Amino acid sequence: MTDVSGNNWCALKPGPTATDGTPTTTILRYASTMTSAITANLGVTRCGNTTFVWGSRTYVMGILNLTHDSFSGDGVGTAVDAAVAQAVQMVAEGADILDLGGESSRPDSAPVDAAEELQRVLPALRAVRAAVSVPISIDTWKPAVAEAALDAGANLINDQWGLLREPALARLAAQRGVPIVLMHNLPGGATGRPNTEGYPDGLLPGIIARLRAGCQVALDAGVPWEQIIVDPGIGFAKGLEQNLETLRHLDELKVIGRPILLGTSRKGFIGRVLGLPVDQRVEGTAATIAIGIAKGAGMVRVHDVKAMARVARMADALVR
Repeated sequence: MTDVSGNNWCALKPGPTATDGTPTTTILRYASTMTSAITANLGVTRCGNTTFVWGSRTYVMGILNLTHDSFSGDGVGTAVDAAVAQAVQMVAEGADILDLGGESSRPDSAPVDAAEELQRVLPALRAVRAAVSVPISIDTWKPAVAEAALDAGANLINDQWGLLREPALARLAAQRGVPIVLMHNLPGGATGRPNTEGYPDGLLPGIIARLRAGCQVALDAGVPWEQIIVDPGIGFAKGLEQNLETLRHLDELKVIGRPILLGTSRKGFIGRVLGLPVDQRVEGTAATIAIGIAKGAGMVRVHDVKAMARVARMADALVR
């Protein structure tokens, strides 16, 4: 099996012995070593004035919702002063990068066109850019929004469709020399309901296949390999058990050979497990962040920056 980075990997299935008599434990140890090698060779990603050195520590992405209908209940809408205050606070609490978005992905949210999204995003983005020095990510799948945001000071494109809806984003990222996050998703992905038809070969193989396809789109458009980040899309095109399974087996995404961004913060599957509303999911989020880092996440996307930055630092001390 050859991945998009050109690495040749052999799929090993555990058994009593290999065909040459090698004990299974040796095979598994070899597979574990190879997975660690993939993680160790992720290199660096340059984003604005920052260089992310993957494997050195976990980076924290603070979420800044420029909507009134965010599922998390923390959207600031078009209040520019509130957006700036929240951005400054997140950076002070430990955010390495800020992710700005002007369209809610909650299941019952109304779609917005590019013009309306730009009206929400650009004033706040310009003001936040003037107030903080950390990189800024634009969370959008629309090329027109992404291009205008880059003009206004954004440094990274965060595409919740992983380039499989709007491949033009790949050409834009290549032209502007900015990193791009490819998130796994499927049509109807934000419903929060189980998706059985979208994973004919299994959940993790399906996620990996679509992320690899997105990586290939990026490479074909001229995006450098080191400027690609992948996201398993927790909460998108997955039901409760599928979200849990994705997190349990997050380390399987290491085979792609790119850094993993994990976004579990305050999401519905945490609420369903704990029986808690969105404003009481800090501890549940912390558990997912710690496990995610142990499973290989290199960046975490969170609402509660202060608490999750501390979780990340403690997890790093244990696993890095």
